[in-house]
Amino acid sequence: MKPLPRKFYDRDTQIVAKELLGKYLVHRVKGEERIGRIVETEAYLGPHDLAAHSAKGRTRRTEVMFGPPGHAYVYLIYGMYDCMNVVTEEDGHASAVLIRALEPMKNISSSTKGPGLLCRAMGITRAMSGHDLLSDGFFIADPPEKESFTIVKRPRVGVDYAQHWAKRLLRFYIRENPYVSKK
Repeated sequence: MKPLPRKFYDRDTQIVAKELLGKYLVHRVKGEERIGRIVETEAYLGPHDLAAHSAKGRTRRTEVMFGPPGHAYVYLIYGMYDCMNVVTEEDGHASAVLIRALEPMKNISSSTKGPGLLCRAMGITRAMSGHDLLSDGFFIADPPEKESFTIVKRPRVGVDYAQHWAKRLLRFYIRENPYVSKK
């Protein structure tokens, strides 16, 4: 498997969020290759999106979001969970796609139903924020065989504070996949 090209990420965030579904997230940890199939994502559209971290401006935490596409943006929530996003669109746009759930494919033994749990299961930490996803050890790839599925659109989870942005249908998941975090 080889990493997706940068041009995959340098596109409209909603398109990337939908097209990440079915792709494989790969992380090599201490010689072990962990692979999960992406089954749920959320799009965060930039500083104008009140649910996006970039809505509060450019900070040390969000600097990665303002950078070039195809990098990981990993942050801490609830003081205990790391969550992984993929930076999208052109340099300076500050948009990203949150990976919400994975279907375990190889060397994953704990739950991947939720962004914090999948990071724990995959060994993804905040130290990896800014990592270029075109590398050999941590990347997203096409699956060996393309599979057909139906995409469901729903509001994002846990963004009630974001006014009208909370109701936008920016969460995408594979219909009837048992690993989706929330139906």
